[in-house]
Amino acid sequence: MSRPLARKPPQSRRQQARVSRGRRRQELMTRSQRAVRWLQPGLVVKRWVLTSGLGLLMALVGGAVWADLKPIYWILETLSWLLGTLTTVLPREFTGPILLLVGVALVLWGQSRSFGSIQQALAPDKDTVLIDALQAQSRLNRGPNIVAIGGGTGLSTLLSGLKRYSSHITAVVTVADDGGSSGVLRRELGVLPPGDIRNCLAALSTEEPLLTRLFQYRFSAGGGLEGHSFGNLFLSALTAITGNLETAITASSRVLAVQGQVVPATNVDVRLWAELENGQRIEGESNIGHAPSPIVRLGCIPERPPALPRALEAIANADLIVLGPGSLYTSLLPNLLVPELVSAIQRSRAPRLYICNLMTQPGETDGLDVRGHLRAIEAQLASLGLSQRLFSAVLAQDDLANSALIKFYQARGAEPVLCDAKGLRKDGYDVTQAPLQGARPTSTLRHDSRSLALAVMRFYRKHKRESSQS
Repeated sequence: MSRPLARKPPQSRRQQARVSRGRRRQELMTRSQRAVRWLQPGLVVKRWVLTSGLGLLMALVGGAVWADLKPIYWILETLSWLLGTLTTVLPREFTGPILLLVGVALVLWGQSRSFGSIQQALAPDKDTVLIDALQAQSRLNRGPNIVAIGGGTGLSTLLSGLKRYSSHITAVVTVADDGGSSGVLRRELGVLPPGDIRNCLAALSTEEPLLTRLFQYRFSAGGGLEGHSFGNLFLSALTAITGNLETAITASSRVLAVQGQVVPATNVDVRLWAELENGQRIEGESNIGHAPSPIVRLGCIPERPPALPRALEAIANADLIVLGPGSLYTSLLPNLLVPELVSAIQRSRAPRLYICNLMTQPGETDGLDVRGHLRAIEAQLASLGLSQRLFSAVLAQDDLANSALIKFYQARGAEPVLCDAKGLRKDGYDVTQAPLQGARPTSTLRHDSRSLALAVMRFYRKHKRESSQS
């Protein structure tokens, strides 16, 4: 004879009931807090709801006036009869509160259902609550106008962090790359190198991660496809269809839902050359990165390439201009070979910040500290006839502690970029040092996007605070 199943003790049931009540209270509290947040300013929702309500009221009054106010009399008479009938059945003390509560409940229920439908339509597969998304977008819309100038992985790292703080970001990207997939497409199709532009578009994308991964996908097999990324091919095809790279970037930005804009430094096919300390002259971006002697001067063919109007407009309206991080001679200085860009930066009243690399690059910046990087920038500007400092503020890494990772880099010819903050401040530079590598240990010595963006925004806020006080 089987034993009956043991029932849970009453104490356990009471505990479950308490847990259930606690969850319901927590859920009710969360919903209440979420409802209160709709009352916060800056969402740009309430004003349009009120505008719509006011418009509806005015339309009804206008129709009533046009009909010689007869509809208003009919409505008032109907309401009077209805309320009189209700108050004869139920006392006024009950009728009023009941109607008030029912009306409020209907309004709340209707608004909840409507916002839920909007949420489902905008993001059916996301867990983001609509009020959270609206608040985040409102915060981004209030962010500063930031112009980031550079190229390579350094610029895309910076952009992926900055997009958490502003939706008004313009990336001005060098188009001098002649190696890898970009170099092949440049030679065979006659297009401007798309590689750095692709990285920036992916960094600023707010679309589904799968689409961004597709854009960054690099073919590892195939006769003519091996080594090419899908994004490079996509941009090259769009350039052929639309007629220019700028239009292709705009179309790609819509596909990837890019937060901000990406603009080439120039729409001219430029080729870099460098004069070395040993008197040798080398050509091509891929060769300059492996120079056998220190670089003395950088130039391009054709000389003085024109800038795109969108880049000049962005610089004119900028609240902050950032140069770097990135390869000094192959990613950063090529942008300063565009005289119109340099003139626009010089005219801007926005703070201008140079972000230095963490490590030196063998064959390009051997032996250079932060001061050496700044002198190289100033020497390049001097070749254009500009003696004034363009970037007087510097962001550099805190002194890196000796580690196995640093020894690994040293064995390959790279050294930490040292920063003599005291000496630079004596020379009139505004120096900021921060842990740009991030707090978590990594397998590579590179900038952490969040740490880098946080340091940049702290610099901007400090400058803004000091400007308002002066």
